Amino acid sequence: MSPKTPVFLLKTKSTPGDAYEELFSRTDDGFNFEPVFVPVLEHSFDETGMTKVRGVLRSNSVSNAQGSPYGGMIFTSQRAVEAFSSLVQEGANGSEPWPDLSGIPIYSVGPATTRALKAVPVPSQYPLNIFGEHTGYGQELAQFILKHYAEWYKDRPMMPPLLFLVGEQRRDVIPRVLGAASFPVDEVVVYRTGVMQSFRKDFDQWLEETADRPERWAVVFSPTGCEAMLSALGVLDGQKLRDSERKTFIATIGTTTRDHLIREFAFHPEVCAAQPSPEGVWHGITQFTKRLVKQ
Repeated sequence: MSPKTPVFLLKTKSTPGDAYEELFSRTDDGFNFEPVFVPVLEHSFDETGMTKVRGVLRSNSVSNAQGSPYGGMIFTSQRAVEAFSSLVQEGANGSEPWPDLSGIPIYSVGPATTRALKAVPVPSQYPLNIFGEHTGYGQELAQFILKHYAEWYKDRPMMPPLLFLVGEQRRDVIPRVLGAASFPVDEVVVYRTGVMQSFRKDFDQWLEETADRPERWAVVFSPTGCEAMLSALGVLDGQKLRDSERKTFIATIGTTTRDHLIREFAFHPEVCAAQPSPEGVWHGITQFTKRLVKQ
């Protein structure tokens, strides 16, 4: 049997199960991949933002009541959901009752963020109304919100503001699209992201251990860490990651990370997932591999 092809997943492994590990561990499809998780990012809550959201929730300022400061919430990352969840748990351990959010729409981009939201331990009498699971990008979610939110508050002369929990690094698609339609959005930074100090050392070690493999993949999930990855691979000037002994290919989770690689490093990844999902990454890599075999 030919040696397995390492697939370096530059992310923290999800628990209790990780869909990327499941897909790339399959052996019934003619491929022989070996998934390896190499965490890149470390996250920390932003106390200023957390304090603001804590105050908003405790004062019951997110509701469908006329004149409420906020009429809905938006989530586009699992880290923002984690910040929200920590506030929920904090409230459960406190003396003040949890605010009733069951009357407002909560918008979520894609299935992963939606799964995280559904796992937030809100009291059963205050279930979350989550919408947007079918969307895959911010642009799609923004267009969905325009129609859905307008219908939700169709009796209001003006749309109540939406509370958008974000990280300090994010795109402005949703606020821009909604703002152009007079849908006010208040972005609150609740977490910050940086490259783990151990990433370069960990990645170097995996590259050394797999140096004899004829082919390898690195899957990138965020612009953060791209420079460290390319530096570890010895490529920071745009040439293909190849030498006489092996080939190392790059796949990105979506267009944001792909465009960052091109714009900042003049590097074009071999694969950009058509959909930002495990299946999208799997399809992109396997199709590229099939084309290589035919050459």
